[in-house]
Amino acid sequence: MPGADLFLVYIHGFNSSPLSLKARQTVDWFVRQGRGDAIAVPELSHEPARAMADLCEIIANRPQPVALIGSSLGGYYATWLAERFGLRAALVNPAVRPAELWQSHLGLNHNFYSGRRYHITQEHVAQLRAFEVQELTRPQNLLLLVQTGDETLDYRHAVDKYKSSVSIIQPGGNHGFVNYDAMLPDIIRFLSQR
Repeated sequence: MPGADLFLVYIHGFNSSPLSLKARQTVDWFVRQGRGDAIAVPELSHEPARAMADLCEIIANRPQPVALIGSSLGGYYATWLAERFGLRAALVNPAVRPAELWQSHLGLNHNFYSGRRYHITQEHVAQLRAFEVQELTRPQNLLLLVQTGDETLDYRHAVDKYKSSVSIIQPGGNHGFVNYDAMLPDIIRFLSQR
């Protein structure tokens, strides 16, 4: 089976959680393969510096090869982590310049999954900006998956940023990425390549 020795970290997006549909579909896929212990889906802090510290700790403590799937803001985080640790990553409708988008989220926010309320500050925006990868040094390690019907992010920004990476551009769809679960075998195959 592809990725038999792989440990996967699924990185959810802004205001999302391990209970999101794609996160659950990914965990279910691993469970069906008999590899439920080979995936982590951490619940990330709204503070980018803390979220990234937690993700770095998970990656650093794994004895086997690690790969990433990042959705939306998780794709932004996965890009930085892939560069820092030399990992392979699949980016699903990734955010390219989320710090700009966060300006409209300053103040009180509400997580629809957990019910938790929290504040986004300019400090958080600055933390987020610090993780921007200006130039990809290993674009071959990244798989981009976008749908042109993404109502939250302009897919063209991701297509431009990851133009040197393997890209799957599907017409229509939405920000949640319609039929994501059907893509998982291809995603895992890509992540398993050495």
